[in-house]
Amino acid sequence: MLLADFQIRQQVRIVPFCEPTNLPGSISYGLSPYGYDVRLGTKFYQPSGEVLDPKAFSIDKVWTSTQPVILPGNSFLLAETFEYLEIPKNTLGLVIGKSTYDRCGVVINVGPLQPEWQGKITLEISNSSPVPVKLYPLEGIALVIFMKADAVCEKSYADQFGKYNYQPGLTPPKVTK
Repeated sequence: MLLADFQIRQQVRIVPFCEPTNLPGSISYGLSPYGYDVRLGTKFYQPSGEVLDPKAFSIDKVWTSTQPVILPGNSFLLAETFEYLEIPKNTLGLVIGKSTYDRCGVVINVGPLQPEWQGKITLEISNSSPVPVKLYPLEGIALVIFMKADAVCEKSYADQFGKYNYQPGLTPPKVTK
């Protein structure tokens, strides 16, 4: 079952929480009928020529910006959401890109937000178009859809000491040692 707006407001902790926000000249964010539009945060990492290794990934070149970020054609970057989320034990969150960016060739990729996961979401943002695209920090970037299960799982992500739990922001890939 998908959570409706009033259920999201009651059952999912989102900090800061916003009612539907559609300011003139900006990309909408906040509560939606069956989800929550998260905003693009202000921390970014873009690889530049190195080999990306999920077992030895360094994000020592993270930068902060509140100004539009240019994502070159056929490239990607990692970013964080502005919001911090706490997923209930009986719920799973799925993140999908907003149509405003979809129509510019931007693809948002995020693994599922497991039951009792919490933190800022690390977004993998790809530009599938051959031309640069502007990304706007502190404006809408993706929709989180919350699905409530018929039963509570035996072991949540927190119970399993999930390696991405409680992430305070942009987080690189991790391999359990």
